[in-house]
Amino acid sequence: MGTQTPIDNNYVKNLTEEELERQKAINDWLPITSSRNAKWWYSAFHNVAAMVGAGVLSLPYAMSELGWGPGVTILVLSWIITLYTLWQMVEMHEMVPGRRFDRYHELGQYAFGEKLGLYIVVPQQLVVEVAVNIIYMVTGGTSLQKFHKSVCPGCKNIKLTYFIMIFASVQFVLSHLPNFNSISGVSLAAAVMSLSYSTVAWAASAHKGVQEDVRYGYKAKSTSGKVFNFLSALGDVAFAYAGHNVVLEIQATIPSTPEKPSKGPMWRGVVVAYILVALCYFPVALVGYWMFGNAVEDNILLSLEKPRWLIAMANMFVVIHVIGSYQIFAMPVFDMIETLMVKKLNFKPSTILRFIVRNVYVAFTMFVGITFPFFGGLLGFFGGFAFAPTSYFLPCIMWLTIYKPKRFSLSWWTNWICIVFGLLLMILSPIGGLRTIIIEAKTYKFYS
Repeated sequence: MGTQTPIDNNYVKNLTEEELERQKAINDWLPITSSRNAKWWYSAFHNVAAMVGAGVLSLPYAMSELGWGPGVTILVLSWIITLYTLWQMVEMHEMVPGRRFDRYHELGQYAFGEKLGLYIVVPQQLVVEVAVNIIYMVTGGTSLQKFHKSVCPGCKNIKLTYFIMIFASVQFVLSHLPNFNSISGVSLAAAVMSLSYSTVAWAASAHKGVQEDVRYGYKAKSTSGKVFNFLSALGDVAFAYAGHNVVLEIQATIPSTPEKPSKGPMWRGVVVAYILVALCYFPVALVGYWMFGNAVEDNILLSLEKPRWLIAMANMFVVIHVIGSYQIFAMPVFDMIETLMVKKLNFKPSTILRFIVRNVYVAFTMFVGITFPFFGGLLGFFGGFAFAPTSYFLPCIMWLTIYKPKRFSLSWWTNWICIVFGLLLMILSPIGGLRTIIIEAKTYKFYS
């Protein structure tokens, strides 16, 4: 176990020794706080696995709906803004001497007050993490189905439902790993796979070359179609930078002392992760769009039909990646549910409680994924609605509330620019995503 910073006096003045012992026993059992011996490189591959989701494969399609100028601008701006807000969160983790904000909502409660902080942060964080898990259920199942079709084109078609169930069966097993450090191996595999399939996507596109009669204009003919597609693509970009929801929880696993606070190793890991994120995102988005223009599919691997073995391999890389990423986003949810069961409902911390909670959660995400597998529309809708606040502007609002920088100073302006950009993303992109879902739902048959 790594060293923990001492708890500040205000925080514990109302607690008896018995309550303190109970709290310590619970914290030693809960997944986020039970193990604090992570190294800086754990944070690097946890962040890569969390950030570089299967959403990277939809970036060329997002580029086709945004166009060259707006597309490149929004991609670069998003990378810079989310790196800045991630730095803010790493800094705020231990800003109160002797206390660590191990969870996003704990920081929210410190910034906005005990009740308001919970109401602001928990719904958004839950929507993001549960939405990612549902989308990853669909992505895992879809990629397995594509792998099956690539390897055995003459075989009988199998419903997507069954592939999602196969993917979920792996999650039923992995979900019983107790904490973040215990999934570090799975997370490392996920990070390596995300780099691998991103490289396959842009390198195979480049090898295929610029297609004949390639067009870079907007695909939609009507003005309303162009606008809605543009807004939906904003959500795709927002989804691509969704890793902030698990940053404090990842930092909580790093040991910390007053002499060596956790923000040093954590920031080193974040910088490495963001360099790798740039190496995945920019080549895939720009090369994919350059080669296929507006004819690119919403998953770049669909545009690359040959060589078949390479596409099969890339799809299997995606499957392995989302297996690990699912766990990274599920761990804070497990922590929230288990905290509620043990602290509020007074259940005894036990293996049986953990077994039931986690199986029910995995079953729930599987059921929703099977019922509503609209991959493209879901990205756009959730990307703006939930991912933009937690990644783009909620850290800035907390920073302004806590540190109160001087009005019109550089820090003040920087935070307000991020807030305005994030708010625009949050308001505009769900409109396009919702329209995509409605259009796809018209022709969709349940459990087909």
